[in-house]
Amino acid sequence: MGLKPDHWIRKMALKHRMIEPFIDRQVREGVISYGVSSYGYDVRVADEFKIFTNVYSTIVDPKSFDSNSMVDFKGEVCIIPPNSFALARTVEYFRIPRSVMTICVGKSTYARCGIIVNVTPFEPEWEGFVTLEISNTTPLPAKIYANEGLAQVIFLEGDEPCEISYADKKGKYQHQQGILLPKV
Repeated sequence: MGLKPDHWIRKMALKHRMIEPFIDRQVREGVISYGVSSYGYDVRVADEFKIFTNVYSTIVDPKSFDSNSMVDFKGEVCIIPPNSFALARTVEYFRIPRSVMTICVGKSTYARCGIIVNVTPFEPEWEGFVTLEISNTTPLPAKIYANEGLAQVIFLEGDEPCEISYADKKGKYQHQQGILLPKV
């Protein structure tokens, strides 16, 4: 299994429609960068957010998440309250090939501000918009800029395709179109 460079990402994006829309270079001027990088792809965050609120003093339960704990927001700049988080989705839609798995990590520009991005791996044959978790670890409100870079996807290709893919398992987050809350 090996890390895949920019020319591999370009080829796979075009051949398999792996990333749509696909930006074949890194866009940097006046924005938090996005597009192809040396060994990955910097994804953008869309302008749709679900911001966590504890107005109802509920318990966060991954087996029974209360959707009333989230406030929907659409806009170019999302303000995440201190010590809170928001869910968002990527601008890009992904179709992961059967022999590929990804790891996604937050961009350093946000990390240096105490903003942590958490995304689970994209498994072989997973498809959809990626739900992003954005944590504000600071005691101050934090800005997130829509349509700019938020995280980097690193692609790993196996020596052979996996035996059972995410599609084979009929994974619960397959083909997600928007921001999905946790489900069991």
